[in-house]
Amino acid sequence: MKNFWTGFRNEDWMATIMGLLMVAAVIVAPDYIPKFPKTLSTGDSWLAVGGLFLFTAVFSAAGIRLIGDRLRGFLLSLATIFALSVLCQYVSTIPVIKTAGLESVFFSVIVGLVIRNTVGLPKWLAPAVRSEYYIKMGLILLGTSVLFGEIMKAGALGMLQAIVVVITVWYFTFWLAKKLKVDSEMGVMLASAVSICGVSAAIATCGAIKGDNKKLSFVVSIVLVVAIPMMYLMPLLAKWMGLSQEVAGAWMGGTIDTTGAVVASGKFLGETAETYSVIIKSSQNVLLGIAAFAISIYWSLRGTNQTEKPTTRVIWDRFPKFVVGFLVASLVFSFLIPMEQAKELGSLAKGLREAMFSLAFVCIGLETDFRFIFKKENKKNITTFLTAQGVNIIVTLVMAWLLFGLLAG
Repeated sequence: MKNFWTGFRNEDWMATIMGLLMVAAVIVAPDYIPKFPKTLSTGDSWLAVGGLFLFTAVFSAAGIRLIGDRLRGFLLSLATIFALSVLCQYVSTIPVIKTAGLESVFFSVIVGLVIRNTVGLPKWLAPAVRSEYYIKMGLILLGTSVLFGEIMKAGALGMLQAIVVVITVWYFTFWLAKKLKVDSEMGVMLASAVSICGVSAAIATCGAIKGDNKKLSFVVSIVLVVAIPMMYLMPLLAKWMGLSQEVAGAWMGGTIDTTGAVVASGKFLGETAETYSVIIKSSQNVLLGIAAFAISIYWSLRGTNQTEKPTTRVIWDRFPKFVVGFLVASLVFSFLIPMEQAKELGSLAKGLREAMFSLAFVCIGLETDFRFIFKKENKKNITTFLTAQGVNIIVTLVMAWLLFGLLAG
């Protein structure tokens, strides 16, 4: 029994277990799930923030303790990171910021980067700086929003576009990375970020291949930097080209790499464009778990560690367990809970997910030496990303026009 439990005492399993327990809490006790308030000007709003911290701290600390790590210094560190994340979430709700489409993730990374690259990472703050741990729990909560029935109801064309674009762009990006002599680990993360759904895909891929956090930080940073101008330029291009709202929405949903930026770009054109952009982005999110599974198998068979025979046991040991949690959450919310109820519960889970992601992105900033991003060695990585994104824009535009313009018309 002791040996059996030892196999679960690692961050991957604990993040999966704690993430699923958070999903279970949403289902069983929705009235007790704290929500992030829209304002911090009242006593009740601060109580809500306190409840959200307590909720995240209990699950995060429980997983850390079950792994076998000490909690000394962890709670103080977590409270500080949480306070920074709350500040970033609050800033993102300011009307002018919200209109601009800047998500809390943008500010979270910036705050972490500023601290790390000015005063450095204080020793007392280090215990709770565990970006992968929070990200994996957040990705499991993301599964509650991926409702297969809703996406298929919106039409199979969105899923068809997502499949064609993801496969085409992923392989092109990976091929280009190899041509430019980008290392395979970075190439896989860049390919997933460009082709699937930006930050979440890069994170899931990094977990699947047990990648380097510094490389992940670079990919996250470039995705966020590029997504902002795309959010404004693509609606203008769509108008200039005279695209219908359906085609424009499908185009933007398949190319812009953050959900908030996708929604904002769709809003610039109209309700129909917004709806279609979200459908396509949701379709790509559905593929995230499948893609992470396929990449983990590929990496186990073709990865850099060739001294270890890729047996079934080795593949399972390397396989990211959070993918299982993501799929379980998605299947439960898709098929075991009525759709309307699933949407209501999903909105509660979304609040928790954003809290975990916000924690994670502050940590990513704290883990990232900004000088690393602009090193000469990253020139090929930037070239790969920008070139692949250009191809992604063209391929997605062609597919959107064929499926939502020519065929639908």
